[in-house]
Formats: sequence, structure tokens, C-alpha cells
Amino acid sequence: MAILPAGIAVIVFTDCIPEKDMKKIVAIVPMKLNNQRLPQKNTKAFTNGKPLCYYILSTLLKIEKIDEVYVYCSNEEIKKYIPSGVKYLKRSESLDQNTTKMNEVLKAFAKDVPADVYVMTHTTAPFISKESIEKGLDAVLSGEYDSSFAAKKLQDFLWKDGKPFNYELDNIPRTQDLEPLYEETSGFYIYNSSVITSLNRRIGEKPYIVEVNEIEAVDIDEKEDFQIADAIYNSLYKIEE
Repeated sequence: MAILPAGIAVIVFTDCIPEKDMKKIVAIVPMKLNNQRLPQKNTKAFTNGKPLCYYILSTLLKIEKIDEVYVYCSNEEIKKYIPSGVKYLKRSESLDQNTTKMNEVLKAFAKDVPADVYVMTHTTAPFISKESIEKGLDAVLSGEYDSSFAAKKLQDFLWKDGKPFNYELDNIPRTQDLEPLYEETSGFYIYNSSVITSLNRRIGEKPYIVEVNEIEAVDIDEKEDFQIADAIYNSLYKIEE
């Protein structure tokens, strides 16, 4: 280690720090406790596990580039279920209506919590990996994309309006030769602030698709979805707690 002579000052030029490294990145997990299809699903615990909301929140806390992780919920009861390190922001009960669009919720949050980049996830995607979220975040931070989202690849024989959608009945290809389609999983959406504040969307004009596997793509809406996720948790994918 070199020792500087007395009287010589060391100046650190913060302007040299890459702009993307100075961006504020905030994660939002919107929740309701009055879910219609599966009541209390966000706090329902896996067999031998923790409440559902614990898993995605714990994953977000492990991502170093995320500055703050928020739960956005109108019911303060949720606070007793969220892990240490997660912030709570009470949202208006007017945003809990069945007619409320998700983009309305995200825009209201952006107004209350300014950031450069938002990482939006759902508790209903407990198996989304840290690596997949980081891949999507890096794509947005690169400046090449304004948003990213999780999706699973579909290469199957699909039908629409009583007809084959992506193949001909007299010329059946191998499934691996079908042109792939991508289905959003709702696992995560990452977007620059302008995407939600100006476009009123969570996917911008230049999105990056992060392909996830079938387990990461699990999305819990119905009772049967929870039963499947519970089996995955206990048999195949038990997350370190």
C-alpha cells in the first residue's frame, strides 16, 4: 500500500460513476387480502413452509442492485407476514376494487415512491429465481431495453376459433419445429419510470423477454394452483428459509 505524503488530498470524482450504477431501483409487490378466487392466498402458508408472500419478498431482498423492496397493500395486517427489510406502504382502498387495473396501481405507487427503475412482482409466483430477475434487470439497465418481463415458451399445437392456430391439419410438424410463442407468466415486470408514468404501462416499446422454466412459471390463482405449488415446494423445489 502506497503512503501519500502529508498535504496531498485524494479527490474522488463521482461524475465518473456510470449513470446506470446511480439509478434508484425499487421493487414493488402489490397485494390484496380480499382475493376473490382464492381468499387470503397471499398469506396462506405452504405445508411445512411459510406464508406465500415470504418467498418472492425474500428473493427480492437478495438482489443487491435493488435499493428498496415495498409491499403495497391497503390492509396493515399484511405487515405481520412480511420479512424484515421489506417496507410497507399503505395504498388507497379505492385501488382494491375488482374493476381496478394493475397499471392504475403501479402508477399510484410510482407517484408515492419515485425511482428510476421499478421491479414489480407477485406473491403468486413464489418460484421465480433471483437469477431470472437479475437477468431482466440487467437488460433494462443496459439501456438497450426499456422494460423486461418473465415468459414461458410455447411450442405446442394451438387452436383458435375452432381451427389450428399455428399448424395445418394435413401437414403436422414436429413440435420442436413450430415457431415458438411466449406467454407472460406474471412472475415479474421490470420497467423504466417513464414506461409507467408516461405510457401508463408496465411493458414499454422495447421489452426484453426473460424465458423461465415451467417451475418458475407457476402462477397461483385458484385452489388447484396452490395445491400444485405446495407439492412442488415440498417435493421438488423447497426454498432455503
